[in-house]
Amino acid sequence: MVQEDSRKFNSEESSGISERTVRINRVSKVVKGGRHLTFSATVVVGNGEGKVGIGMGKAAAVPDAIKKGSTYAQKNMVEVPVKGDTIAHDVEAKFGGTIVMLKPAPAGTGIIAGEAVRAVVELAGVKDIVTKVRRSTNPTNVVKATLKGLQMLKDPDEEVSRRKEFVEKKKYESRTLEQASE
Repeated sequence: MVQEDSRKFNSEESSGISERTVRINRVSKVVKGGRHLTFSATVVVGNGEGKVGIGMGKAAAVPDAIKKGSTYAQKNMVEVPVKGDTIAHDVEAKFGGTIVMLKPAPAGTGIIAGEAVRAVVELAGVKDIVTKVRRSTNPTNVVKATLKGLQMLKDPDEEVSRRKEFVEKKKYESRTLEQASE
């Protein structure tokens, strides 16, 4: 069983997936015999090339919680459209009481962000971005709002082709209306 675990970690490293623990929370439950401690961990994973995911793991020990969170995050990875080293356009996302604003930045700016937002955008492969977190700064909600904002991004090439198709469709409809009226 130990050998399987080591092979699993080696395959993750070879595929280029890296992980970052954003928050570890100690949860205490009072029971008849005293306090029962468990831990929850919020983990972000990404390949640095446009795929990123988040997961929360809960267990009696910290390493187990992190491992579970990493597994859940890998299962929930999503594709993020990255334009060069930045994002294509401004976006604002809300999750719970947190509002995260993401703006593209010129080359060489770097990542101007707090700890939780930085973890998500770095693992997504964004190198130049300006961010702002408003209202609640709960790290779990900040991570979820950031991922939601990245999912709201539209690929600029796809938008141009979609716009061209729309214009061509309108031209065709106007031509058929003109022919019908003649």
